[in-house]
Amino acid sequence: MKTLCILGRQSEISLAELESLYGGDAVTKLNSEVALLSCTPDFSRLGGTQKIAQLFTVIPQKNWNEIERYLVNTLPTQLADMPDRKIHLGFSVYGMHLSLKQLQKTALTAKKALRSTGRSVRVVPNKHLALSSAQVFHNHFTDENGAEIIICKGADNQLYIGKTTAVQDIDAYTARDQQRPKRDAKVGMLPPKLAQTIVNLAVGQLALTDDEATAITVLDPFCGTGVIAQETVLMNYAAYGSDIEQRMIDYTEANLAWLTKAFSLENPHYFTTVADATTHTWGIDFTTIAGEAYLGRPFATTPDQTTLKKVMQDVDTITSKFLKNVTRQTKPDFRLCIAVPAWHVNNAVHHLKTLASLEKLGYTRQSFVHAKTEDLIYRREGQIVARELLVLTRT
Repeated sequence: MKTLCILGRQSEISLAELESLYGGDAVTKLNSEVALLSCTPDFSRLGGTQKIAQLFTVIPQKNWNEIERYLVNTLPTQLADMPDRKIHLGFSVYGMHLSLKQLQKTALTAKKALRSTGRSVRVVPNKHLALSSAQVFHNHFTDENGAEIIICKGADNQLYIGKTTAVQDIDAYTARDQQRPKRDAKVGMLPPKLAQTIVNLAVGQLALTDDEATAITVLDPFCGTGVIAQETVLMNYAAYGSDIEQRMIDYTEANLAWLTKAFSLENPHYFTTVADATTHTWGIDFTTIAGEAYLGRPFATTPDQTTLKKVMQDVDTITSKFLKNVTRQTKPDFRLCIAVPAWHVNNAVHHLKTLASLEKLGYTRQSFVHAKTEDLIYRREGQIVARELLVLTRT
């Protein structure tokens, strides 16, 4: 069954995650916001996809009046199996030029068509052409009496129409980010969604079922407060976190204990140890490495060139030593994903010099069919220190 995937704010990262899990041939980029997947994903594992929709049909490009007539004629049949209670209806449009007024008119026309069949209908008004994840989540559009209809124009000038089946649980993400007992802004506040994506980029296609997942151990050598470890155990993998500071290990263990209780996890597998990632021999058979490496000093204002150069040198030294240490403990084809810093200063992006020496260190950087490696940089507006995602394979 084909699935429409509504991509996150940084769509290149979302596409790389889908491609890592399901392969490049399974993914078709329809436009900058939507991809088509040739299967139904395990949505609970995806960090970079905001919502998914079951594809109903693909039709040739039409003008909006024709699309409206098509929806009015087909929705009563497509939604006929919904329980005989009030339908909560919404519409999201991607890749098309359309006024909100036109979309609202279509929504009301569709409401009348459904009411003519004896159904009670509530339409959720649009503030934008596409409903946000929060609107979809809080209006219960993925419940049995909810229906968000997705209309997407692809690069092939075809129209892809579907019904949303899952949306990111924003309340759960907020809880994992803000309600855990130990947080520390000085070591970075890695968003849980991004942590999920990093784990998926590292694991790749190794585990797509729960049975396969239980055989995988994910090592985070810079575990900090344990965000990567949290997402790892929620995916049913074993998590092994190490950090150079005992305080960070204490924080990780406290947060994992909280997660186990808050999310009713049964026997989660996790281990922690104090270790210097540049020299330590972990001594376990880890399957992959997923983590956020040392990002250097945080900057609230633009640093001068001398300060920036010094910070970059320090981070380069640690990153290079870490990769050399991993090289001696892994075999060819071993895959990992780490987030390293990239600095946005004076309209230029400054990358680690280590990236130019990956081959000498024994690695190749993973290339993707649907995403450019140079675009795999996670950054919020105005941020100086961004996170560049490195997906590497041992040579």
